Amino acid sequence: MTLALPPADQLTVAGLPMRCRITGDGPPVVLLHGIGRTLDDFTALHTALARDHRVLAVDLPGHGGSTPLDGPHTLPALAGAVAGFLDAAAVVDPAHMVGNSLGGAVAMRLAADAPHRVADQALLNSAGFGREVTVALRLLAVRPLARLLLRPHPAIVRRTERAIFFDPAHVTDERVATALTVARQPHAARVMRELVRDLGTWRGVRPGWRAELLDAVAALDLPTLLVWGERDLILPAAHLDHARTRLPRARAHLFRDTGHMPQIERTADLESLLRDFWQAPVPA
Repeated sequence: MTLALPPADQLTVAGLPMRCRITGDGPPVVLLHGIGRTLDDFTALHTALARDHRVLAVDLPGHGGSTPLDGPHTLPALAGAVAGFLDAAAVVDPAHMVGNSLGGAVAMRLAADAPHRVADQALLNSAGFGREVTVALRLLAVRPLARLLLRPHPAIVRRTERAIFFDPAHVTDERVATALTVARQPHAARVMRELVRDLGTWRGVRPGWRAELLDAVAALDLPTLLVWGERDLILPAAHLDHARTRLPRARAHLFRDTGHMPQIERTADLESLLRDFWQAPVPA
């Protein structure tokens, strides 16, 4: 099946093709997107950072143009796939990890499982810090409702895109078309269901994996930047308070009038935050 996705590269990881975009030269930066999304959520930030970094963005397995895994799609499995991707891309130095939503949890899982791969982490509206999550994701844990909600229908896709952004101007026809293309893949609904059921229930995000992961990450004392959008309808900004409690040495920034994807709504400001963080990642 030919995907109408923006042009990108491809690497083979454990025998499975992974869509990626690798540009620039310098210290490695890895960009990880959220559930049901693609590396294209980072296009503008990727371009900005690639002026003096080697920037690697990848579609997680079963997302975008990346082939699904042979086994279940779980948080550890996704982190393992990212580790394999870094090997395939010949990344040997610890990388700056930048993860949005699910991508933030994947970055933390990778840091906990393979700390030598991670120099620091920037977590953008990251999963893993609170139980509350949008009702649409909670309903995906209910099988009959999941079949209904995961239909690749233009109206459903546009409504989902609208929930992601505070400014509706970002809900472009191009973004809707990309999301619809991704949703129409034969494995897309299955991958979403597997991830939702691994990470949550109809009540919200499961506490067990969050507690274990945050304990592991806190023990690393890894330089961390926490970023949130004040108007996030997917993972509420109240999660930032819990994140500060669990990772008290982390830097934190709340963007006003911003939704679930500050890398799109606040690209230039986020770039500045990241560059400042990488210059002096540990607070005095």
